Amino acid sequence: MGKIININKDWLFHLGDAVGADYMGYNDAAWKKVTLPHDWSVEYPFDTAHSSGSGYLPGGTAWYRKHFILPDNAVGKTVRLTFGGVYKHARVWINSNYLGTWAYGYSTFTFDISDFVREAENVICVRCEHNETADSRWFTGSGIYRDVELEICEKNCFDKNGIFVSTKNVDERKNAVIGVEYSAHDCDFAEFTVIKDNISVVSAKADGTCGSVEITVPDASLWSPDSPAMYSLICKAFNESNMTDEVCIPFGIRTFLFDANEGFFLNGINMKLKGVCVHHDAGALGAAVPAAVWERRLKKFKEAGCNALRTAHNPPSADLLDLCDRIGLLVMDEAFDEWEGAKNKWWQGHNVYPPKRFGYAEDFPQWHKADLEAMILRDRNHPSVILWSIGNEIDYPNDPYVTPLFDEVLGNNDANKPASERRYDDKKPDANRLATVAKKLVEIAHGVDSTRPVLSALSFPELSTRTGFADALDVSGYNYREHFYEEDHKRFPDRVIFGSENGHDPAAWYAVRDNDFICGQFLWTGIDFLGECRGWPSRISQAGMLDLCGNEKPLFFRRKAMWTEEPFVKIAVSKGTKEQTHVWSDSFVYSAENGETVSVSCYTNQPSAELFLNGKSLGRQEVTDFRATWEIPFEEGDLTAVAGECTDRLVSAGKAKKIALNADKATVCSDEIIHVEVSLLDSDGNLAAADDRCIHYQLLGDGEILGIENGKHDDLTCYAEKYRHTHNGRAIVYLRAGETKGRILLHAFTKDGLSSDTEITVI
Repeated sequence: MGKIININKDWLFHLGDAVGADYMGYNDAAWKKVTLPHDWSVEYPFDTAHSSGSGYLPGGTAWYRKHFILPDNAVGKTVRLTFGGVYKHARVWINSNYLGTWAYGYSTFTFDISDFVREAENVICVRCEHNETADSRWFTGSGIYRDVELEICEKNCFDKNGIFVSTKNVDERKNAVIGVEYSAHDCDFAEFTVIKDNISVVSAKADGTCGSVEITVPDASLWSPDSPAMYSLICKAFNESNMTDEVCIPFGIRTFLFDANEGFFLNGINMKLKGVCVHHDAGALGAAVPAAVWERRLKKFKEAGCNALRTAHNPPSADLLDLCDRIGLLVMDEAFDEWEGAKNKWWQGHNVYPPKRFGYAEDFPQWHKADLEAMILRDRNHPSVILWSIGNEIDYPNDPYVTPLFDEVLGNNDANKPASERRYDDKKPDANRLATVAKKLVEIAHGVDSTRPVLSALSFPELSTRTGFADALDVSGYNYREHFYEEDHKRFPDRVIFGSENGHDPAAWYAVRDNDFICGQFLWTGIDFLGECRGWPSRISQAGMLDLCGNEKPLFFRRKAMWTEEPFVKIAVSKGTKEQTHVWSDSFVYSAENGETVSVSCYTNQPSAELFLNGKSLGRQEVTDFRATWEIPFEEGDLTAVAGECTDRLVSAGKAKKIALNADKATVCSDEIIHVEVSLLDSDGNLAAADDRCIHYQLLGDGEILGIENGKHDDLTCYAEKYRHTHNGRAIVYLRAGETKGRILLHAFTKDGLSSDTEITVI
């Protein structure tokens, strides 16, 4: 029946415009061969000629071409071509025939190419244009950075994204009623079968080309973060008595409710949303992030007690949502960072004036409906998704929307904003316009999916609750506005309010923990990301609780102390006194000059902790805000923390004497991703965190080094190089196995004689 073919391999790439490259017979023999997903931005040097907002990496105009032959008997059938994401302004041709364009760089879009394909060679041509890198407030990437697929099915088939599965009801015996809505092309009836663990559970039939049916699933296994149970719906379309299409839809059964007074309920159980916001890059990999890299990150979020994710501030990859379904993370799926009004884009450092104003605003009037519908149609069968967000900080004060209700106002990140930019200016867009646009977007969202609430993450609720903007929403997300929770709950007792973006300060969590009517928060951020940096030579935002390698920072363990109950303790150190240091300056490096003052922190969910230096107690401290601190003169040796039954140890290591390579897999299949964690060790096997070295890498065998990352914010080594310094003694190397069975070997070495190898078998 229907067949989906991944066509990521063997694309040809050319950076720069190429007149005539849309012609099927164009000579592309000299073009570079690439495997998708592909982000060309990370293949070139960091440079101040580009925008600080997007990490000082380049954009440009580029072309991709793909030569392929269809499987036998495909001509005459329905053939669809789907792009998971192209940044941006993609224009697509097949066999010299122009299919169309898609402006938004984050949307998944599909073309029906049935009328243009041939039995012989076919050629797809894609032109994407990203010439202005100051078009975003974070790193976007450039190119075809998500998967591309061909779908081949009979003419009598289900429409693309034409099947919607939702949970209607679950009774006290866990008998669940699911609703199935479908649309197809020229079919007489459809059959739907629910599958669990490869066993058929129940079936139902519906007549007509389009329609709906309800199916009762007995003794249903309910999806939740603690138990992410998944089902499959086998959907078959028939023309007379002949089956003409078959589609498998993974889905989960769960109910949820947002209550204005009692918060969030999942499957009837009250719970707090412990969420993190994430951007879409992975440092050295740019925006072309394999699912395996996301999986490693998401599992670490879960270790910290996280149960929710916000896709800040754009539609994510389909892989990410598949993982959230499987791993168990609730999702706020977000569409836009700006609507009609272009926001300030910092290109010379954060909050450095003057800004530039390129971005999605130029496309929003024409494309918003198509983009919002594309996101919801693609993502609505994911049980992890519980919220549709139509925008992030659209109401940011004076950027660009203004109101006479506030003569002068500053936003969350308005340091150094000129006085003229802080004041009301009636020549700027009127903030009342936002309510009108919000109503239209909510209506569009409800038209595609009425089962989930629609929100916008508000940066200025003191205004948006007075203009009608908040009234247009099903629920209201507040960004960094915890001090308005109680007041606004009294003003709007029937309105659901929660934290859609919050800082790391424990007080922001207490505002959730101690108020039943606040259902949760989304921490800014789960992981560091490229762009939104403070200025050269910094290339990244360091707001994450994981660094850009995906390694835990001290912030991770403070959050784990807030969100988990299993006892633990973790030591971190800063140079300086307690008054001079902060949790942001803590690291897992115990190194200083003898006698130099250092502050030692213990992060724990226990009420107190005791610290020992070389076996001698430095006293017991009460834990405040999940952290106990000691101010001590540095002395080489061993720090040990004891909190309840838990211990942790941090040593002042010696010089690096060995490179340790730890691959997460010893045996892989072709095209599989391997994470190799790199550590410098001293002669005793301790992490030599204070003795960073430049390590060079060579890969022998059929495989590829996709990228090398150390997470250091000001390391400007070009990602295309096969060397990089460690940071705090660590780095990570991403590998992709080739198609040849056998062994690949990663060789790591320094120019002063350290070396190590790790071997992976490809089966």
